[in-house]
Amino acid sequence: MSENITLTKEVLTLNELAAYTGFSKSHIYKLTHKNEIPHYKPSGKCIFFNLKEINEWLMRNRTAANSEIEQQAGEYLMNRKNKG
Repeated sequence: MSENITLTKEVLTLNELAAYTGFSKSHIYKLTHKNEIPHYKPSGKCIFFNLKEINEWLMRNRTAANSEIEQQAGEYLMNRKNKG
């Protein structure tokens, strides 16, 4: 399947989501079973995914780069030094 088709759709099937994320279908089934990934089951069987919600879900729990952490630490120390 072409990724361009997937990127233009708002709603993805399980197969399209697997191709889009690189996750195996069995892993996606586990995530849906545990309600760890946003999904829809309009007929009670077929599973669908909203692309916008999936992108937000994929981008959660961001980890800062070392340079960002060092900058924040430096700013914290400067602020603490100026207050004390």
